[in-house]
Amino acid sequence: MTVRRGGSPRGDRSQARPIRADARQEREATPVRRNGSPGRRPRNGRNGGGPSVLRFALFVGAIVVFMGVLAITVFRPLAVEAVASWAIGNPGTWRLPFVASLVEESLADELATPASSDPSEVTWVVERGDTVTRVGDRLLADGLILSRPAFEFAAWEASLADRLEAGLFRLRRDMDPREVVRALEEDRIFVTTADVTFKEGIRLEQMTAKLQTVDSGVDPQAFYDLVTAPPAEILGDYPWLQLPEGATLEGYLYPSTYRLRTDMDGRTDAEDLVRMMLDEFYEEVGPDRIAVPAERGLSLYEILTLASIVEREAVLDEERPLIAGVYQNRLDTGSLLNADPTVIWGNDTLKLGELPFEQWKEYFFWKPLGVPLAGVEFPPELAGFQTYRVRGLIPGPIASPSVTSIDAALQPDQDDGYVYFVAIPDGGGAHDFSKSLAEHEEKLRKYGYL
Repeated sequence: MTVRRGGSPRGDRSQARPIRADARQEREATPVRRNGSPGRRPRNGRNGGGPSVLRFALFVGAIVVFMGVLAITVFRPLAVEAVASWAIGNPGTWRLPFVASLVEESLADELATPASSDPSEVTWVVERGDTVTRVGDRLLADGLILSRPAFEFAAWEASLADRLEAGLFRLRRDMDPREVVRALEEDRIFVTTADVTFKEGIRLEQMTAKLQTVDSGVDPQAFYDLVTAPPAEILGDYPWLQLPEGATLEGYLYPSTYRLRTDMDGRTDAEDLVRMMLDEFYEEVGPDRIAVPAERGLSLYEILTLASIVEREAVLDEERPLIAGVYQNRLDTGSLLNADPTVIWGNDTLKLGELPFEQWKEYFFWKPLGVPLAGVEFPPELAGFQTYRVRGLIPGPIASPSVTSIDAALQPDQDDGYVYFVAIPDGGGAHDFSKSLAEHEEKLRKYGYL
């Protein structure tokens, strides 16, 4: 076999060709960069790794969604509660809309919860100078709201502070805070009143006659029935009354001016007035006077009885203790009281019994009889008031005494031992006092009575 120089045997060419062909195919299959250098072949096929990137993106998205849900369900309520708790105590921050929204959300249940299931109405007073905060405190104390913050927020929503007015308002016990605020804006009760004045020294029948002349809404007959036969409910509420069996409230109804409501929403009735007068008595007379010292020797009822006589006799306050001393001296010596007002009272009682009730307003009370008082006859039930015939203190008060007359009866001036007195004509209500009958008769002649 002939071998060419530098060549391969002919029979081996077939082995070299495939190698050249593979190399050419490899060169053809290898991409060429623009600069002529071969590019790097992707490891994961011809789409450049797309499935792995997508899976990563989905994973990241799921994390974001999870964190968002976590923030909404866990962190946001915690943040809302923290901000709202702080803002509830700082109403000035409610001007910021997002803060107000958080507060409203935090108080949602309290804003929608009524104070009670009781639908009854109450008349509630907003006092002059009240603020929303003060009103909230009082509403809470009265059981008309359950949450003061909820009420204050509802009041802020409605700008109640700018429209809050003193007065009476109609509320229900089953209102929620927003309804209470609305009622304090819209359900004001407009009150009409009538003033009735009962002067010192007038008797129960005069009070009744006064009520017959005034459009007060108080039924005069109902009033008279209550004061002459007070029910157990009233007696039980005023245990200091110390009334003898069957006694009236004469002497305990304090003389003053009373403002009576005449509107239909809260009209003052007879019992209301009686209780007002008893309350005023306790307020003006006071527990110290009511608790009469044992050494005085008289009960409260007897003190009022003596004070009522003093009230009808005295004109000048400085003479009241002296007049009380005259009557106490007579009691102490067992003498007749000879008290003109007691006989006039008994006579008026008889005359009133002959008049129709409706005509009491036309009767002239306490008119002097113009006859010797010792000769006036009384039936047995009034005999004790005929002090020109019967000794001792009269059975009960004949009028409503003032505090000064009560003080005089509690501490009568007996130092000078006076047992008589006579009114000085044109003396401005002054009296002249005497220690004996002879001295007294001399003064009667002096002043033209004899």
